[in-house]
Amino acid sequence: MKFGIVVFPGSNCDHDCYYAVKDVLQQPAEFIWHGESRPKSVDAYILPGGFSYGDYLRTGAVARFSPAMDAVRAHAAQGKPVIGICNGFQILLEAGLLPGAMLRNQNLHFICKYVNLRTDSLKTPFTQKITAGKVLRVPIAHGEGNYHCDAATLKRLQRENRIVFRYCTPGGQLTPEANPNGSVAGIAGICSERGNVLGMMPHPERAMEPCMGSVDGRELFSSLLSGALARRG
Repeated sequence: MKFGIVVFPGSNCDHDCYYAVKDVLQQPAEFIWHGESRPKSVDAYILPGGFSYGDYLRTGAVARFSPAMDAVRAHAAQGKPVIGICNGFQILLEAGLLPGAMLRNQNLHFICKYVNLRTDSLKTPFTQKITAGKVLRVPIAHGEGNYHCDAATLKRLQRENRIVFRYCTPGGQLTPEANPNGSVAGIAGICSERGNVLGMMPHPERAMEPCMGSVDGRELFSSLLSGALARRG
């Protein structure tokens, strides 16, 4: 399964993603420069974390206009997998591929630490092989990860089973203390209506090997690969 990792000026997790899929998962991967509008022969797109275009205006607000996003939109429209991680999630929101917006963290500080995520939806190819309710330990690193949407959008996300991850305690409970940034309903990740586009603030690519402190990030990519193999088989 070939991955295309979009590189924006200011991306700083692109090599992390490349290492995760190329070296850990042993899958082909290539970097795609933000100025390339021609669709690539890839099976899945990754929009990595970082500070695209210096986060001018708003996080992801400039990156949404990158030529490469035309190919990402076309890929998503075909029902193919796209994952936006941290700044990548912010870009997906600005590009209209996912609903809602990002605000500054509630405490107004940049937060970098491991958090617990409860898997609330198996609707995406990245979670379809994960047990519902399973708690994953994955790191976050952001200053604007406070997910916000209006009441109508939140009800729709809940009704359509599109809230994929929520911040929780190690035991899976949703508490204010377990929510690091103030996100509405403790949301850490959501997906598109069809489930093929996933946006999440935590970094699964930074939880791929024991030396990183957790291997729970593998769950997402392994799920995607298992699903692809099953369809081909």
